Amino acid sequence: MPDGDSRDLYAILGVPRSASQEEIKKAYRKLVRKHHPDANPGDSESEARFKSINLAYEILQDPQKRARYDQFGTIGDAPPGGGPFGGGFEPFGDIFGDLFGSVFGGGRREARGPLRGQDLEMTIRISLEEAFRGIGREISIPRLEKCDRCGGSGAEPGTEVKSCPYCGGSGQVEREQRTPFGTFVSVGQCSECGGSGKKIESGCRNCGASGKVRAKHRVDVKIPPGVDTGTRLRVAGEGGEGSDGGPPGDLFLAIKVESHPSFERDRDDLHTRVILKYPQAVLGGSVEVASIEGTEKVEISPGTQGGKAIRIKGKGMPRLKGSGRGDLYAHVVIDVPQSLTERERALMEGLAREMDVEVQSAGLIDRIRQIFS
Repeated sequence: MPDGDSRDLYAILGVPRSASQEEIKKAYRKLVRKHHPDANPGDSESEARFKSINLAYEILQDPQKRARYDQFGTIGDAPPGGGPFGGGFEPFGDIFGDLFGSVFGGGRREARGPLRGQDLEMTIRISLEEAFRGIGREISIPRLEKCDRCGGSGAEPGTEVKSCPYCGGSGQVEREQRTPFGTFVSVGQCSECGGSGKKIESGCRNCGASGKVRAKHRVDVKIPPGVDTGTRLRVAGEGGEGSDGGPPGDLFLAIKVESHPSFERDRDDLHTRVILKYPQAVLGGSVEVASIEGTEKVEISPGTQGGKAIRIKGKGMPRLKGSGRGDLYAHVVIDVPQSLTERERALMEGLAREMDVEVQSAGLIDRIRQIFS
């Protein structure tokens, strides 16, 4: 940025006071390209410079605003103790932030009226079975509600609630501010009454003059089938109470579906295991597979390998947004016995000989067992 008083609009753009509108525009465009935050990654001050350039151009490119600025000179040149209006000058950054937007673009008035209540959010934990069928549940929500003792006024019963003497009951006060560009009046919330326009003589001892108390609000909610962890449900009108006649906020329920010992969930699909005995995997057969509703009978093809996923259509979770259900996948696990009876061993050794498969003899296995027994 050009050298000079950083509070001087002309110095910010690097142009003399006699610069034409075209020269100001040309300088502005050059500086914007140079100091744009996107062109200066990692430079923490680039954004502040960029804003100052834009604000300086906003004043100087407008003939009326420029003339008003020229009339009082730069803020840096202002005489100590105040300018033509007798008041001290505020730092340039404060004037940019607080005044330029309102002085030249119209004042801002804070209105006081009915306020909508806060939205509330709470987490609900449910089982996979409850997520499958959907449930109704009564929940208790901690929230601020109107104090029964004072009716929400904040005043102790039997005492008066008067108009605030500071703002005359309007809830707003006018503040005069003197700047190099003139005297301006801003309207803001009354700090004495917090914008309510009321002054309480004696505060309610139940709510501490706030008009609200913390209570547990009970709500009956319906959780539809198919919800999953991360589902967010909205219950309209069950959030925090509004103020000054405003509507209540909403309640949002964040769903957490707990893990299940038999099923893994993948969106609308469910995954489980089916354990097959060795002969079933080799020869095939009919087995029962656990489902979320009970059991399902499926046919196992001969030669089924361990790890194969058998798909059972339409036996997964209900679709929350849409019709139908997901699928159930049964992942095959081959059950290899760790011990055999004499007859079972003889049969297995006979099968091994028939298949020309080399296996350990029973004698070697017995000797190993004796060593480690």
